[in-house]
Amino acid sequence: MNTERVIFITGSSRGLGAGAAKLAKKLGWLPVLHGREDSPALSALADELQSPKVVADVSDKKALSKAIEKTYEQLGRLDALVCCAGIVKPKPFLEMKEEDWQDEYQINVLGTIYACQTAIPLMLGQEHGGRIVTISSLRGLSPTSAPRGVAYSISKAAIVNLTEALAKEFAPKVAVNAVAPGFIETDMSRSWNEAVWTQARSALLGRTGTPEEIAHAIMFLASRDASFITGQTLLVDGGYTCAGK
Repeated sequence: MNTERVIFITGSSRGLGAGAAKLAKKLGWLPVLHGREDSPALSALADELQSPKVVADVSDKKALSKAIEKTYEQLGRLDALVCCAGIVKPKPFLEMKEEDWQDEYQINVLGTIYACQTAIPLMLGQEHGGRIVTISSLRGLSPTSAPRGVAYSISKAAIVNLTEALAKEFAPKVAVNAVAPGFIETDMSRSWNEAVWTQARSALLGRTGTPEEIAHAIMFLASRDASFITGQTLLVDGGYTCAGK
């Protein structure tokens, strides 16, 4: 049986997931990388970290469950699950089409649900249980929901509710918490216009965040250091929400 702590990270070919995987490796964990496709970025990170990788569409419950279960069979344990896979498709509310709502819900919400439905029974069967970290957003908190990103805001609000519900149902063996990032410089930030950048820089700390900073929040909640924390959403936004702008 593998003696390293195993952490399965969905959406870890880039962005927040890749940042979490790199920090996990540095902290002595064995990160299992995941991508929707076997991209060059996923393969390169797997080689860099000497970590296993799996490919599955998170909106395909059967494929995702098979990937997580196969990982457990091969490594003999699953200490933590981090649900980083997500998409955002900004569009005015009245221009939203059925497929726009479905895409964000299927990836951001159902993708997280499917991962948890597979991982939780495995964790319940372990003597040491397990920990789950979901990814919400400052947009998932009602004061900061985005008018041009209503589908994204709704999906991330659902993650907050899901996190609390799972924490209640599966305590004390499985702890479930969420991280709600603020404005973070990832691939998604390349699509920001100047108005969004101005918003981002209006945080109390006067800047955007980095994937590495979110990774530290994720790994804290995934670790034994957070052993008395469950059902919480940790807002990591540089003081943007607190600034009230």
